[in-house]
Amino acid sequence: MKKKLLHSVAALASAASLVSPAGAQDQQPYQGTIGRTYADSKEWWPTPVKAPAGAPNVVWILLDDVGFGASSSFGGLIHTPTFDALADEGLRYTNFHTTAVCAPTRAALLTGRNSSSVHVAGFSHTILSAGFPGWDGRIPSEDGTIAEILRDSGYNTFAVGKYGVTPDEDATDAGPFDRWPTGKGFDHFFGFLGSQTDQYKPDLVEDQAHVTPDGRHLNEQITDKAISFIDRQKKAAPGKPFFLYYAPGATHAPHQVAAEWSDKYRGKFDAGWDVYRQVVFAQQKKLGLIPADAVLPERDPAVKPWKSLSPDEQKLYARFMEVYAGYLEYTDHEVGRVVQHLKDIGQYENTLFVVMIGDNGASKEGTANGDIDRSLIAKPLSEKDNIAYNLGKIDELGTSQAIEGNYPYGWSQSLNTPFREWKADADAEGGSHNPLILAWPKGIKEHGELRTQYGHVIDILPTTLELAGLKAPGEIRNIEQKPIEGISLAYSIDNAKAASRRKTQYYYIFGSRAIYHDGWKAGLAYPNRFVTGAPGQDTPFSEDNWRLYNLNEDFNERIDLAKKYPEKLAELKALFDEQAKEHNLYPLITWDDIGKIHRNASSGTLEEELRKINPNH
Repeated sequence: MKKKLLHSVAALASAASLVSPAGAQDQQPYQGTIGRTYADSKEWWPTPVKAPAGAPNVVWILLDDVGFGASSSFGGLIHTPTFDALADEGLRYTNFHTTAVCAPTRAALLTGRNSSSVHVAGFSHTILSAGFPGWDGRIPSEDGTIAEILRDSGYNTFAVGKYGVTPDEDATDAGPFDRWPTGKGFDHFFGFLGSQTDQYKPDLVEDQAHVTPDGRHLNEQITDKAISFIDRQKKAAPGKPFFLYYAPGATHAPHQVAAEWSDKYRGKFDAGWDVYRQVVFAQQKKLGLIPADAVLPERDPAVKPWKSLSPDEQKLYARFMEVYAGYLEYTDHEVGRVVQHLKDIGQYENTLFVVMIGDNGASKEGTANGDIDRSLIAKPLSEKDNIAYNLGKIDELGTSQAIEGNYPYGWSQSLNTPFREWKADADAEGGSHNPLILAWPKGIKEHGELRTQYGHVIDILPTTLELAGLKAPGEIRNIEQKPIEGISLAYSIDNAKAASRRKTQYYYIFGSRAIYHDGWKAGLAYPNRFVTGAPGQDTPFSEDNWRLYNLNEDFNERIDLAKKYPEKLAELKALFDEQAKEHNLYPLITWDDIGKIHRNASSGTLEEELRKINPNH
């Protein structure tokens, strides 16, 4: 009798699990018979939710601020042996796109829906959000995340590193916690909630509370924690698959890494950014990543020729790049620890790896001369004095003292080879064109091949579900879900020649915008008023400056066809308007508008105001 009573209590607890904390399963309607007595009643037990037989573990890896031409996996000069090995084990996608900036990319990735559709057209930071449905920075419950879907499908779910889509006002230990990772489907989280943090003194969170960092590099800490999450789960439920979202703060500024990594690159970049572009461009052709007849775009007018720089400038700028290269290779090494651990415990073969090398293009936030600390935000210097100041602190680069540490944007353009422009430029491929690797040793038999189908970050969620044998649910926790807007890329895995199924995609970041449709792309640039000294900051804006490209013949946007095909441009502009209305993008908020919205009581710059809210953002 006691045993049956315990079973009954367990059944009732399971059936009532809807009111349990995050991570519990949905309530199942009771299907037994309840009579007046036990004799005329029929027992019923809820069926435990299990993942499909043979379902793979899933590991999403999302790096931060990495251009297309940085990693050796895509022709770059920075060694990334872990990514190289995964690409050789699986597929390299050469026509994959992000949103051009971090928070919108992450919101789109996690939900499988366009960023403005899920209220993150901008950021979840107070100063970079606005009170409109596409802009308030709060992902709605009807836009469930991949973690919620997989958790309710029999997976354990873990996230480590950068989250980036928790509203600032919720990001305290008082909550509310519904928009923290644990409120969005993750069983455990270890990392930081904002957009940027010091790698040695991070604004660190575990599950639902801030914790004290231990002084080690954040990459090492999140890797240890990811491994511990996996081991605890596998010890308790060896046959249960897991989902790991591994999203380091790297390689976002501050660029901080031990000297043993940066010193590996001593002298490697002394030839400068112009030579880097040429060498990488040639390697990308050799690897078949870009067309054999491709032409390298001209150097951006804001970037000085390397040969025109003084010896002091060359010395300083080369060291900035050495530190960045060491930072990226070290990040690859830490990912390699996770991969090796999965091999050690026999989980590697049945793990689906989705590697996104960058949530946008390389960053121009380091300005023309590079950035080391925050003192120059409050007290801007002349270019000559800026260079002298940085030279005086050159030995601090990579250390915990370099709390802003970011290279000059001459390197940013090089790291975005073969494309134009940079992070936050939604109008150009340099802002939104990133490498993608899919690898699943047990499930993807095509090894080391290239795929050229057009893809977008919203396509990763449906791709993952299809490969795991799952469908997007109509409801999560009794909340009806909006349709997934992504298109699975699974169709392309075993068919390199399959036609792209994504025909249309819009892009918008605070004024800069683009619309892609069936090989054609129209784009309109907008000056970035947020970053002091950013390229083109003082360029007058005009709605008449739309450009038009035929990407089928001009993949890196060198030849503007706007005047030659005005009808095509008009057609694409009208399509952008349709997409903006459909996906909550209106009103179109620009960098200038954000300044007007959030600087009513201050005369400070946007950078200064953001620092006041949270120095780690």
